[in-house]
Amino acid sequence: MSRDETPVGAGWIDRSAAAKTIAGFALALLLVYLLGVVVGWDRTIDRLRAAETRWILAGAASSLIGLVVWGKTWHVVLGTIGIDVPYRRLVVTFLSATFANYVTPMGQAGGEPFIAYVLARDTEATYEQSLASVVTSDLIRALPFFTVGGVGLGYLLVTTATLPDAVRSMAAVLMVLAVGVPFLAATIWRFRDRAQAAVVRLASPITRRTNRVSIEAVQARLDRLVVAIERIAGSPRALVVAVGYAYVGWVLFALPLYFAALAVGTPLSLLLVCFLVPVTVIAGSTPLPGGLAAIEGTLVALVTALTAFSTTDALAVTTLYRLVSYWLVVAVGGVATLWVIRRN
Repeated sequence: MSRDETPVGAGWIDRSAAAKTIAGFALALLLVYLLGVVVGWDRTIDRLRAAETRWILAGAASSLIGLVVWGKTWHVVLGTIGIDVPYRRLVVTFLSATFANYVTPMGQAGGEPFIAYVLARDTEATYEQSLASVVTSDLIRALPFFTVGGVGLGYLLVTTATLPDAVRSMAAVLMVLAVGVPFLAATIWRFRDRAQAAVVRLASPITRRTNRVSIEAVQARLDRLVVAIERIAGSPRALVVAVGYAYVGWVLFALPLYFAALAVGTPLSLLLVCFLVPVTVIAGSTPLPGGLAAIEGTLVALVTALTAFSTTDALAVTTLYRLVSYWLVVAVGGVATLWVIRRN
């Protein structure tokens, strides 16, 4: 692929998408505000003013270091296909990808095409190689969410006589995803030839309506993508190292919720955090940017149902958690995105 060729996924940001994102943020913030109105903003703000700064800073540091460690997962995966990118440069690119994910509806659906495009522009990697590395890294980083989430669910089943209805439904979704996602990924890979043929059939109506995309081009891109994934899968030692970084990153990703509770003076069990964080990620898969409002509402409801926290304490903990795990990352990722755009 030449450098001047625009790969699939490029140009995904336009005025219409930007307008929808802004509208999504406005709606989400309104819903968060209404959640605070129901709980009581005055009491919540009083709890936030009394929060211990050291634990807030610990949560902020944990979030940022966790992203840096997750960037190493991607770095290792890229090495398996012979793409040598300086780690310091790649971390900035990864922060930019995270920013795209966090401001895009459906949570984690927005950054992959963008970041694969940026990587292809930054290095000698083709777009398909870049996309393969991004998809593989995402799957590796998903493993801790399901396995550690299962540990947290087991803790709840052992320590709680009867799970509230809301908790049971979220636990069921977690278990379905824990089994279903790996099974689906393995099935698609096992029958990848049929999967490729299905994608080509779906693309056929599009290719008949435009001369900018051809069936041959779609097939060629799919072939290159499969070859890149096969090369990654052929490096089991490197994948084990990448999984190790994924688990370390997950621990750092989850700790801000624990630190937020300490800051408010109402500690949460670490095993309960193991359940809550994956569930909030699932709840964040909504049409609102970064899961805003859905994550806040879910976390307040679950913390209140599973602990002796008042709704005021639950909202205070949730607000601090989202401040250091979402808004801080959006701010840092936004700066990284500007830097990536400038250097490209």
